[in-house]
Order: sequence, then structure tokens, then C-alpha cells
Amino acid sequence: MTQITGLVLTYNGERLLDECLQSLSFCDEILLIDSGSTDSTHEIGRKYNARIVHNDWNGAIEQHKFALTQITTPWVVTIDQDEIISPELRDSITAKLQNPDDVDGYYCPRRSWYLDRFIMHSGWYPDKLFRLYKRDGITIGGIRPHEELRPKNKSGEISGDIIHYPYENFFQHLDKINSYTQDAAEDLYSRGKRSSLGSALGHGFGKFFKQYILKAGFLDGRAGFIVALHGFFYTFQKYIRLVELEMKDKK
Repeated sequence: MTQITGLVLTYNGERLLDECLQSLSFCDEILLIDSGSTDSTHEIGRKYNARIVHNDWNGAIEQHKFALTQITTPWVVTIDQDEIISPELRDSITAKLQNPDDVDGYYCPRRSWYLDRFIMHSGWYPDKLFRLYKRDGITIGGIRPHEELRPKNKSGEISGDIIHYPYENFFQHLDKINSYTQDAAEDLYSRGKRSSLGSALGHGFGKFFKQYILKAGFLDGRAGFIVALHGFFYTFQKYIRLVELEMKDKK
């Protein structure tokens, strides 16, 4: 089979890292790019003979770019430390790499758990991500805090889900919203974007309407309502923080 590296960017990821790395056991190498974990992340990595490379965190975009400089195999599959390759996806990857198509890589669907169920609507599924790719067939961009992996030219799709457990509880979700929206606002502000109270409210209500009505979040039960409500809060916070940044600059 074509050689492949399983790549994970880690930081204090012990919650699900064991299951994450177990799901990558079909790879020829597992590579962890770690930004200073103080929990059992390194110990878990060594359990799976992972190569662990330290690099200080400067955002997901720069961290992923650094990771590519450490990879020696022609193919890469990358997942987050709170994600698991499903058996169906593992089988699809191993079969596909026996005879790859003439593409730079493949988009994989991701299925995320929230509250008491996998969210199958709300704009969360199938959430196709470019996670299986040739080392030299990828471009990395996006708006902080999230990187966006894209093919340089052609791509395909592959069956089987990445299983995602993003939040342990509401506290963790809100904590991430607080961190992510500040990072996103600062990135938007540096690009010349500006906002207002009305704009922030409009973007927030638009996000809620899109997730809960247009993307049928109501079919995801109470979890779908909470997802849409947090979507409103995330979007409102991102744009209202642009207002705050502008006010600080005018002082």
C-alpha cells in the first residue's frame, strides 16, 4: 500500500487521544505536532509509537504548515485530537490507496456528537473536509482560528465518517466560543472588516435562522435548538468584538 502518515495536532488531548490514535493504527507512521502538552498526551502517543515533534502554537494554519515540513510519506490523513476514524472510513482509505485516483486527495464526511446525539442536520452533517491528501497536493488557508485545507487542483470524495466529539460539556463549548470569537474578530479586523451592533445582531439572527430552519436543525431535537442558539451567540460575539476593537483603536 502507498505509505501514509496519520497526523494529529495536539495540546493536552488526553480526553480522546487513545481512541484517536487507535483509529490511525493502519498508518505507516503516526505524527503528533504538539504545542506543549502537560497532561498524558505524550505518554499516550508513545503507546502507539507516534513520532512527537514540539512546535509552539501560532494558530492552526501555521501549525499545519509546519506539520507538512515533518512528513516524509506521499500521503497524509489528518484528524483532530477529538476525532476518530470510523472503521468504514479506515477500510475506504486502505482500499483507495491501493489504486488512487488522479487527484490531490479526498473529502471525508464528519459526524459530530452534541449533548445526546449525533447531529445529522443543522449544517453539521455531512461536513465534508479535505483530510486525506497527497503531501504536495494541498494548500492551507482559512480565517483564524480555523484552518481550511484545500486541494491544489483535483479532489475526490471517500465514504465513511470521521467521528467527532468536540465538547465534553457546555462549559467547554462556551469556553471555546470565547476563545475562538476573539481570535476570529482580531483576524477580521486585521483584514479591514468593521461591524456595528445592528450588524452583529443581524449576523447572529441570520446564523440561527440558517441552522435551525434552513438546515433543519429542528429535526435534531433539543440538541439542534442549542446548536443554533450557540451559533447565534458565536456569530454575535465575533461581530460585536469587531466593534470593541474599533473603539479601542479610536481611544
